Amino acid sequence: MEHKKEVKVKLVRSVIGTRTDHRATVRGLGLRHINDVRTLEDTPSVRGMIRKVDYLVQVLS
Repeated sequence: MEHKKEVKVKLVRSVIGTRTDHRATVRGLGLRHINDVRTLEDTPSVRGMIRKVDYLVQVLS
């Protein structure tokens, strides 16, 4: 059985005043409020989403 790689993402800045597509990306990552943490599968698409809003989120692992 293969262990799936995971990445923890935390929303550290408010989405107020950010671009609409960046807000949608944050919601796509499953983050709603500041300090929300989600554990997501480490895929290229998730990495791309994190890179797009890297000024709003923090990668914990």
